[in-house]
Amino acid sequence: MTMKDQELKDKAGRLLGKIKEVSGKLEIRDPAGRLKGKYDPKTNETRDPSGRLVAKGNMLTTLL
Repeated sequence: MTMKDQELKDKAGRLLGKIKEVSGKLEIRDPAGRLKGKYDPKTNETRDPSGRLVAKGNMLTTLL
């Protein structure tokens, strides 16, 4: 199952970031396209761009 890219916007409609599926994992990127973190549903772990564990569960939006 693949998901469509999800755009995250504020109340004024400004783009805050995007979440997209890549190789079964979810990536979150800022508006400039910089990687902010990844979530792996198999391990239920969210990691920062350097691979450090941030939290158990999908906490991608906290990385923006």
